Amino acid sequence: MAVALPMESNPEVMNKYLYKLGVSDKWKMVDVLGLENDALQWVPRPVLAVLLLFPLSENYEEHRSRQETELLSNGHEAPKDVFHLKQVLSNVCGTIALVHSIANNVQSIDIEDGPLKKYLSDAEGLDAAAKGALLENSAALLDAYKDLVTGGNEDYEDGEPSHHFVTFIQKDGKLFELDGRKALPIEHGTTTSETFLEDAAKICREFIAREPENIGFNVVALVSTN
Repeated sequence: MAVALPMESNPEVMNKYLYKLGVSDKWKMVDVLGLENDALQWVPRPVLAVLLLFPLSENYEEHRSRQETELLSNGHEAPKDVFHLKQVLSNVCGTIALVHSIANNVQSIDIEDGPLKKYLSDAEGLDAAAKGALLENSAALLDAYKDLVTGGNEDYEDGEPSHHFVTFIQKDGKLFELDGRKALPIEHGTTTSETFLEDAAKICREFIAREPENIGFNVVALVSTN
């Protein structure tokens, strides 16, 4: 079983990792420096995905539990065309967030042969739990990040995670939140290519509003390099 290291919300490191996995350099991660419309205007377009890093807390766990219970009790099922995987390993939420970003935009992003392309091929047709188990055993994919940040040095600390990543994507005119800790993708209403960033930012602001005492939030976006 592979070991995962926590990922920092650093576009430079994320890009090195994605390119190492064979993702086309026509796309890149960038910082989103603010969630109000005037700040969002500085983010390059088009935007394919938005990643939110936030502090784990009792508020989050309670909200997640209520949300899951409501969805499952109402018979909701995962949309077949949305790629969603469950988190199995500790500290792997950053990798999952990037996988969610790329996997749900393969029609726009070229991926060379390598561990990510193999993982996505092997994951085709699997449910979220099976995709998570597959990632757990995808040593080449996880080790690519570990080698990038440690230089191959096996001396690293593997502590309890204090923060968590979620991804927002658009699919078929709908805005989805993808969280490896949740059983299902969360639909947040309709969106368009033109309004996706603003719509995702609104949901990010709701996360922040639930944690008024916390400041440990960060947002990055997957955008066109050109």
